[in-house]
Amino acid sequence: MSSPQLKVSSIDKVSNGTIKNIGGEDRIFYDGYWIRYYDVPDNLVYKKQLIDQLTRRVFHHTESGINTPGERLEEVRAAYEAEKDQSRKRVLAAMLAGALMNRGSDILTHMVELEQMGVTVKSNNELIKECGRCFMGALEYGKYIRPATSKEGLDELWGEPFKAFTMSVNQFLETRYIKLAQAMREIDLTAEKLISMFEDAPMFSRLVPVIKELAEYAKLATETMRSDAQIIEIWPRFVGAADSIAAAVPDYPQDYTRRETALGRRGMKLIQDGCKLIVSHATIRIPMPKSTREFLHQCDQFCDKYGSRLYSHGGKAHFSSK
Repeated sequence: MSSPQLKVSSIDKVSNGTIKNIGGEDRIFYDGYWIRYYDVPDNLVYKKQLIDQLTRRVFHHTESGINTPGERLEEVRAAYEAEKDQSRKRVLAAMLAGALMNRGSDILTHMVELEQMGVTVKSNNELIKECGRCFMGALEYGKYIRPATSKEGLDELWGEPFKAFTMSVNQFLETRYIKLAQAMREIDLTAEKLISMFEDAPMFSRLVPVIKELAEYAKLATETMRSDAQIIEIWPRFVGAADSIAAAVPDYPQDYTRRETALGRRGMKLIQDGCKLIVSHATIRIPMPKSTREFLHQCDQFCDKYGSRLYSHGGKAHFSSK
């Protein structure tokens, strides 16, 4: 599978939101990328499905233990208000955020059930108001949640279910396409930096095609819904490329020295860190500009320090378990 979401040259004039069939697939243009387009209904049923997906995703990227059932909301709130120890209070605040998120989702489920029974739930209904208050409360207490990793972006992820509730489906999806394009751009920046650094470096040059494959399938994974049948082809190639890089070691020249061993180890760590950043973009599916800037700066520092040595030896990179 080749990736059709190529970057568009700055000289090409394409308006954001333009939809076009490319290679038999509908794609929508945002910020330089043609992204896979899904035509979805703008109704409460789909909004509920969307919020469920966003909620599962955000819990996946947060610390464990905070996915508190909605029916335990008052119990957790009482424990939070009574707790004096600041460390435990922080954890209870995170659990309260989880309970509020789940309560809002529970209420939305019942509203969808009512609509499916033919009962119209108007925007001024108390259920709608309470649902909004729950999502707003989840957003407020979400600042106490720790991410599962040290990566940035939790605040943005945690706010998405609330945005999906307050916006129309089409308005929300527009914000998602913009984030997808930004994430793809950062994947390209990271991959292009690694390729430019190592394609002529004998110790690492054979890694370059794998980095290219990882970047291509990372972008495909970023834009593709997990319910899409094409993910069955995309995901194994994406993870397979990442696994190959994680298991790679440099191919040192004959009679290599301790100095060359250290250079190979540092170069491999930089490549693997960059590929982990690409994987994070594809799995979290949001831009992480601070992390990307920091990594590109590390690359520049590496080139300044080791560039003259990087291209001075023969040999090729190879893949094997460490």
